[in-house]
Amino acid sequence: MLRMRCDFHSDALKLATSMTVLLPQRPSASQIGMASGFRPSGTPVLYLLHGLSDDDTIWGRRTSIERYVSELGLAVVMPQVHRSFYSDVVSGDGAYWSFIADELPQLVADSFQVSTRREDTFVAGLSMGGYGAFKLALHRPDRFAAAGSLSGVLDVAAMVTEDRRPEVTRTVWGDDGPEGTDDDLLHVLDRVDPTALPRLWTTCGTDDPLVANQRRFVEAAARRGIEVTADEHPGRHSWDFWDTHVQRFLEWLELG
Repeated sequence: MLRMRCDFHSDALKLATSMTVLLPQRPSASQIGMASGFRPSGTPVLYLLHGLSDDDTIWGRRTSIERYVSELGLAVVMPQVHRSFYSDVVSGDGAYWSFIADELPQLVADSFQVSTRREDTFVAGLSMGGYGAFKLALHRPDRFAAAGSLSGVLDVAAMVTEDRRPEVTRTVWGDDGPEGTDDDLLHVLDRVDPTALPRLWTTCGTDDPLVANQRRFVEAAARRGIEVTADEHPGRHSWDFWDTHVQRFLEWLELG
């Protein structure tokens, strides 16, 4: 596969930023131990989102994502959003929601030969990135065929009530917090059309404090008639869990 880190200017963020991109490569008999699902056109694309303490390089450094997607012929776009919770933060000029939801997909479409069809476009992420993936799925259902959350912070309002990460919640949402806003996924569930949503998949470790977030989201979705493929497995908030379960997510997509 082609692996590149792209530096570019973002109008939404008003600064230079980066993304790491994986693109399928034509198969070669001289390349040992690496399968290729290269497609000459219409390459499907996965937007893969990082967590609170990481950046766009982390999936490539902590997992074998390049090897996992190679035989699927799947492009992967991994953007950098710092500690923004994929939101337009109230402190500073960080319009990260505008960046991830609108500017980035257009930049990718302009720059790479990947499909822009809904049925070829997917999003997933871990922790803060799991929140970002489901936020995109709920707010841009016409763009994604499926979304995945791994140990996702799916109930951000609870971060405020539980006084977790107060320095982050104040920077992103101010003193009022996200409850009842478009950033509150449980609130957004009340307004979406269940028949128009992408397929939703979520997993979390049973020893992960965020498993309660997943359970509340799944229960709220069920009350609204929204189907979510959800499971729990032994594990913590750690890379061994995410490396295993990103493979399960890819299998669930059934792209092969």
